[in-house]
Order: sequence, then structure tokens, then C-alpha cells
Amino acid sequence: MQYIWLLISAVLVGIDRLTKWLVVSNMQLNDTTHLIKIGDKEVLNFYYTLNNGAAFSKLSGKTLFLIVITSLVIIWLLYLMLAKKVHRPVYMAAISLILGGGVGNLIDRIFNDGKVIDFIDVRIINFPIFNFADICAVCGAGLLLISIIVDEVRERKRKAADGDEDDDDDMIEEEDIDDEAENTTDDDED
Repeated sequence: MQYIWLLISAVLVGIDRLTKWLVVSNMQLNDTTHLIKIGDKEVLNFYYTLNNGAAFSKLSGKTLFLIVITSLVIIWLLYLMLAKKVHRPVYMAAISLILGGGVGNLIDRIFNDGKVIDFIDVRIINFPIFNFADICAVCGAGLLLISIIVDEVRERKRKAADGDEDDDDDMIEEEDIDDEAENTTDDDED
């Protein structure tokens, strides 16, 4: 089953590569293509730019560091998948998304002088320009985080319910002991 999830990751990398190739082939660096406007307000554009940092241009110029960290995360996630350390489909989906996004941007960093091709420009809010790989990685990380939180809440509820049952068992045992003590006292009085 893990190979299906790896195939999904590969498809996501392919989509990322295709979208970036289309942008590079059809636009000049720093060109804008308007996609959605509401009145005079630009909502969504393609804006071809290169980013030599991580999200929000953090760690700009730290190419080697970003390549090493991304590679280590990818290797770790591949290990988790291939060693069958992860079984739940929701976790596998999250890991597939993170892998697809991580590999997509890693390819850019390695073969594009440390720079990632970004082009999705949401203008309705002040947001950094991003790409398909970023969407995959962020959605995967969000899905993983939500899944972990939900599982933790369920586990705590289960433990609390098990604890209540243990408390009930303790109360029953105490009542039995009390009943036995009363019977013993009654027998002694006779």
C-alpha cells in the first residue's frame, strides 16, 4: 500500500514540475499575468519570481542549509513509509503531500542555483508568492498536525473513560468489602 502513496507523491512532484515549466516557458522573470480581478482589485495573479529562501523568504541565501534539512526530512519520511512505520491512511496522505512538496522544491534548489520558482500571487491578502509544491507541503503538514491533535484528544478521552470504569470497579470492590465487613460483624454479634 505504501507504494501507492509514493506514486501519489511522484504525481504531485510531476504536477509541480509541469506548472513551473509552464511559467518559465511562458513568462519573463518578474512578469505578471492577471487571473482574477474584482473591479479594480487584483485578487489572483501569476507573478514569476525566484525565491532563494524558505517560506516568507526566511533563511534567504541559506541554500546549503535548506537543501540539507529538506533532504533529511524527505529521507526520514521515506523511511517511515517504506519501513511500514505508518499505517493509517490519513497519516500516509499527509506524508505523501509533504514528500511531493519537499521534493518539488528540492529539485528547484539543486538545479536552479538554490532558487525556487514561485508564481501564485494572492493579492486579496498580503501573502507571499508561492507554488504548487508549497501548497502540497503546507496542506500535508496541516493534515498531519490536525490528525495528531485529533488522535491525542481521542486517546485522552479513551483513557478518561477507562479511568472512570476503573473508578467504578474500585467502588464496587469497596462496597463488597464493606458488605463483607458488615456480615462479619453481624456474625460476631450472634
